[in-house]
Amino acid sequence: MSKHFIFRTGRASFLMNRRALQIVTGLVAVLLLMMIVSLGIGQLAIAPHRVIQALLGIGTEMERLVVWSFRMPRILLAVFAGAGLAMSGAILQGIIRNPLASPDIIGITAGASFTTVAFLALFSDRSNTLTVSIQWLPLASFIGAVAMGFLVYLLSWKRSGVAPVRLVLIGVGLSAAVQAMTTMLMVLGPIFTASRANIWITGSVNGTNWDEVLTVIPWILTLTIVLFFYARRLNMQEFGEELAVNAGSSVQKDRFTLLFLSSALAGGAVAFAGGIGFVGLMAPHIARQLVGSSFGALLPVSALIGGMIVLIADLIARTAFAPLEIPAGVFTAAIGAPYFIYLLYRSRNK
Repeated sequence: MSKHFIFRTGRASFLMNRRALQIVTGLVAVLLLMMIVSLGIGQLAIAPHRVIQALLGIGTEMERLVVWSFRMPRILLAVFAGAGLAMSGAILQGIIRNPLASPDIIGITAGASFTTVAFLALFSDRSNTLTVSIQWLPLASFIGAVAMGFLVYLLSWKRSGVAPVRLVLIGVGLSAAVQAMTTMLMVLGPIFTASRANIWITGSVNGTNWDEVLTVIPWILTLTIVLFFYARRLNMQEFGEELAVNAGSSVQKDRFTLLFLSSALAGGAVAFAGGIGFVGLMAPHIARQLVGSSFGALLPVSALIGGMIVLIADLIARTAFAPLEIPAGVFTAAIGAPYFIYLLYRSRNK
């Protein structure tokens, strides 16, 4: 039996790997199961079959209220924010050809955090109410992410291309500088207390509402659809600039577009979930172990795994120390920081 099959729709056709499709299908099933279990866990415990009944609108009024109003928005935001950060990291690792690249490590997340805090500070009144629509928030976060991404990339450029270690070091340095500016903005801004802002920057989906979910989902889905049309070009980037040019790829133009998409995905996620760290580093590595390095399969698997990571982190955050809630970013950092050190040690001679 062939390892691939062709899916045709109209004038377009897609070559699919059977094993990759099976893994994607399995991960979707696991993610849905995790969402159902997560919807039932909390101060009011709800059995999985009761959760399904509440989702279908046939449960008790209290169960429907808890599932649809309190838990579903934060769970959906966790899944889509994790997916956005994971795909952003996968893109960066592809165009830079550096396993250490991720939006939080090279400063894209810090840039998005800065402009998001600035947006909330500038467009809020004394009662902490936004004076403009919250649907503009992803744009503010996107501007910061794109600006930081291109700044790090330009400062890391050498005649032979981007030096991986140089990029990481410059990203870490600029990230620290922008985080300092963000802290100053929080202290001087009219609406933030230090504790509240620090929780958001660490990364948390607590207090999510449906307006935020209905804003971030179209943002992530639209960028994901566009990204899949660039999967082939992203594969070419991993061959290196010389081979990609010889194969007919417009390397610089594609690199610009892909960096733009990576920054937009990270910016949209950070706008509503905060700076949840290391998801963009871990998820693509796990996905690569499952389906290899072809981005047609790597991107959806990374997105699913990223969603799972943030979902699990949020579940632990709201249940491990109940009634207190710990930011989900604390738990992703607790796992991601040692993993980053391991990758750095493993690639020390490369």
